[in-house]
Amino acid sequence: MTPLIVGALIKFVPTADSLRDGKQYVIDGTLFPCWSWRSRKDLWSGKHKTTGMAALVACTLEGRLSWISDPVPGSRHDSFITKDSSVLDGVNPMDYLGDKGFVGHDMITPFKKPAGGELLDWQKEFNSGVNKIRWIIEQAIAHVKTWRILHTDYRGPIDAFPEVITAVIGLEFFRIF
Repeated sequence: MTPLIVGALIKFVPTADSLRDGKQYVIDGTLFPCWSWRSRKDLWSGKHKTTGMAALVACTLEGRLSWISDPVPGSRHDSFITKDSSVLDGVNPMDYLGDKGFVGHDMITPFKKPAGGELLDWQKEFNSGVNKIRWIIEQAIAHVKTWRILHTDYRGPIDAFPEVITAVIGLEFFRIF
């Protein structure tokens, strides 16, 4: 893909700064898989047991896709991508809802089970409520992954993979806006 085409598509991709303060967002990470590249150990995702590039996805409570981070190596955790992308800088993180991978970022997240203990009934009920909302982001990620190149193993040159992901994200935002 030529840099000119990618550059033209990037203007359709919202930045983390475009997420408005005061609006509520649901955020989650995803992995875009690729072939196993022996020379690129940083692409291995222990969570997914495969190689790929990871990204964060944010959508509104209505399910409207709002932002996708730049791709990073698949070995990076959602928490790292959150810090790296600066998505929570200058906003109230309590306006964001995420899974247990975002604990410690002052977002609304489910309670983790304490070591050697159990959750209280109200904590279980709270977790259930959070998970009933989180289906929205899972659906938004599924819509993004309808692009075949993002849900099947990428087989092209590995150095071009981040550029391909960015181009497809640009096409997705062009499609929905």
